[in-house]
Amino acid sequence: MTHLPTCLLIVTVEIDPAVEEDWNQWYDEVHLPEALTCPGILRGTRYLAARDASLTDHGEKTKDGAKVYAAVYELESAEALDTNAYRNMAVRGWGRFTDRIRVRSQVFQSL
Repeated sequence: MTHLPTCLLIVTVEIDPAVEEDWNQWYDEVHLPEALTCPGILRGTRYLAARDASLTDHGEKTKDGAKVYAAVYELESAEALDTNAYRNMAVRGWGRFTDRIRVRSQVFQSL
């Protein structure tokens, strides 16, 4: 049986195409490697949505064609996000992109 993580941090980002190349370089070369040095963050990888999102709201279905990236981090526990190392790393570098991205971050724990 495959090991499944018990705690995940999932970050999804829609990026202004004008800064997408710079964003990807920063995320891949700076942010992700730094995140993986934080205590309690075990693994992380990035994904790009392969198709449009299918949205269902109160029975109404639509498609969303936005380009969406996701980063999935395996955590020892949700407390990994309470460390000084994580808090300091999490804000570093985002500033130059904040007005050009839409971000959703959420922690999930197994039931």
